[in-house]
Amino acid sequence: MEETAIERALLYIEPGPVVLVTTFDGVKNNVMTISWTMAIDFAQRMVITTGEWNHSFKALMETGECVVCIPSASMIETVVRIGMVSGADADKFAMFNLTPLPAKNVKAPLIGECIACLECKVADYIEEYGFIVLQVVRVAENPDCTDKRLVHARGDGTFVADGETYNCRELMLAKLPPGL
Repeated sequence: MEETAIERALLYIEPGPVVLVTTFDGVKNNVMTISWTMAIDFAQRMVITTGEWNHSFKALMETGECVVCIPSASMIETVVRIGMVSGADADKFAMFNLTPLPAKNVKAPLIGECIACLECKVADYIEEYGFIVLQVVRVAENPDCTDKRLVHARGDGTFVADGETYNCRELMLAKLPPGL
């Protein structure tokens, strides 16, 4: 083994998929790209990280709700471009031809082009790390989405799409909660 730059650690341990998080501030919808997500447990809790530098952060914290939308690999260029534009300056739904769909339990919209959308309520905020703990309250899946590959950020501007799936369910049945 050869020692390398410590910054390269992220290339090996980046967590969950890149997502689009929608908010509604009472006036307009917005969407932000989040490249750091993580499931916490089987109680439908997850973490995203963001902070005051992000225009959507204020709406997210003031309303206490959002929708975490899971884009497919075929959306990667749009997803990256969304993250390069501030919602303070643009209507990103119109700019990127995204279809806002009504959610059932939150005011933020679903994105019609995504694989799935998770309606969420803010459960906690750990300011020191920018961790926003979300409780998923509803899941909507898009039956018309044919590309189900998720995209993962490597931390250096490159991304990896899901590939081969390994089914180890039989080995894990004793650990899986009912419904999975």
